[in-house]
Amino acid sequence: MKYQGVIFDLDGVICSTDHYHYLAWKALADRLGAYFDEEINNRLRGVSRMASLEIVLERYDGTLTQEEKEAAAEEKNDRYRELLKNMSPADLSAEVKETLDALRAKGLLLGIGSSSKNTRFILGQIGLGDYFDKISDGTNITRSKPDPEVFLKAAEYLGLEPKDCLVVEDAVAGIQAAIAAGMDSAAVGDAAKSDLATYRLHSFRDLLTCVE
Repeated sequence: MKYQGVIFDLDGVICSTDHYHYLAWKALADRLGAYFDEEINNRLRGVSRMASLEIVLERYDGTLTQEEKEAAAEEKNDRYRELLKNMSPADLSAEVKETLDALRAKGLLLGIGSSSKNTRFILGQIGLGDYFDKISDGTNITRSKPDPEVFLKAAEYLGLEPKDCLVVEDAVAGIQAAIAAGMDSAAVGDAAKSDLATYRLHSFRDLLTCVE
């Protein structure tokens, strides 16, 4: 096997919560009177909550104190978590689950490397609460992608060297983080349009050919 472990981003890779993020940020932006649309929302992918708020506030005419910013970020997250309660195992595709099971059957360790502080809650909602060997997420990092911290910690938790890990990402910032971590990467979704990744996948199932 080329690798000993595979580290997955969560949103846009294992499942999709983009629409819920959009609705929660849009509600906050509307309350503040700041313009917000799908294009701006796409800029928030893989970005930490506070960094995302700063992007949202680019179209805000007023000024918020640090305390007000933290309250606004919490307001967004509360609304987002309420929306996430709508998620269920039906939000996990059969292709993703079958591919994960096949990777595990090959003896690979499986980890999560996500900037989201809601990672464990989301995994629980879609029926993968105890599935992954290790999880590195927004609760244990101080820097978001493209900084490699989340992936380096995931490798550390798995007990693996970076060179022995493959990262699966849908955001260019995530691919950049993998490169900075010294890890190969497999790109899906928007990231597959970039030539930065080691592999560009046409489907999640294609991941199986990358590890052999």
